[in-house]
Amino acid sequence: MNWFDRRLAAFDIETTGTDIENDRIVTAAVSIVGGGEQTVSRNWLVNPGVPIPAEATEVHKITNQMAMRDGVPTATAVEEITTLLAGALEEEVPVIAFNARFDLTILDREARRHGVEPLVDRVGGPDGLLVVDPYVLDRHYNKFRKGRKNLTILCEAFGVPLTEAHAADADALAAVRLAWRMASRNEELGQMELFELHESQIHWAAEQARDLQEFFAKNGRDEHVEGAWPVVPAAAPAVFEDRLAA
Repeated sequence: MNWFDRRLAAFDIETTGTDIENDRIVTAAVSIVGGGEQTVSRNWLVNPGVPIPAEATEVHKITNQMAMRDGVPTATAVEEITTLLAGALEEEVPVIAFNARFDLTILDREARRHGVEPLVDRVGGPDGLLVVDPYVLDRHYNKFRKGRKNLTILCEAFGVPLTEAHAADADALAAVRLAWRMASRNEELGQMELFELHESQIHWAAEQARDLQEFFAKNGRDEHVEGAWPVVPAAAPAVFEDRLAA
């Protein structure tokens, strides 16, 4: 069976902003789908413990009042999310996340901030991760596609429905459907073995970062582009090449 027809764990978060070191989770969703089995879905509304900026609320529609009234503590949500993803990875079910570098790094930092064992540690280190990222895949296989490459745009390009962009559950399912559509249309991608695909994305993401770094340098922009994937090491600063991809 091809990897994309097996069990897949879709993951997405919405946050207070785009700074992986300081911003916080506001909503999250995990949906374990496919493989001929029943879908298992969880959603979290989180009280981030810090004010949600108006510009973030404009994107995901979660207000401070909503988060304070109905949100669970961050530590509770992060423990539950990390446990669910770790369980999937232990069964060699890959995590599907659009711009995984952002979502998984935010989750990692929230875990460390709140005394929760991070996902990377639960699975025995980086080699225990198994991730598929449609953002990295599209930048590799469609590198000459012009314009932005956020989830909404790529869903339109591949005919994947996305009616509630920036709702974590809708974005998670859209990401897994996008990965399925990409793999079903690309024979090389669809026939890759999952562990090979994960390792390839590590190299592709680093190459993509180097290319963008060179582009910035040529245009006089003194910025560091993070190349680590799918989780930025905790000590490393990061500037994301496509902030709207999150």
